[in-house]
Amino acid sequence: MRDRNAPPLTPAGFQVLLALTGGATHGYAVMRFVEEVSDGTVRIGPGTLYRTLQRLVADGLVVEVASESPDPHDARRRYYELTDLGRAAASREAELLSRLVAVATDAGLLGRRKSA
Repeated sequence: MRDRNAPPLTPAGFQVLLALTGGATHGYAVMRFVEEVSDGTVRIGPGTLYRTLQRLVADGLVVEVASESPDPHDARRRYYELTDLGRAAASREAELLSRLVAVATDAGLLGRRKSA
């Protein structure tokens, strides 16, 4: 059951949380992840990405972390990672989407049709 006090996740918010489940990463990698997993059908631009990250940080779902890379170019990049609350929110959203996909499948929208 969805936590009624949890802030609603936008599609971009869920996509960012999903990108961060693999560990801390920077914004450009998040944009590439979303484009890759959607086969190029979804693209998050920098404005949307950074507004979304600001909201996720404000909601306590994501934190900014220091880069551990020795590459001097990484010093300018901001890295983000999920909090426990963020992982729980992503999990709840994934469960909701799973239920919706099951309904869509039963309705014949995704291949196999419901048995008569």
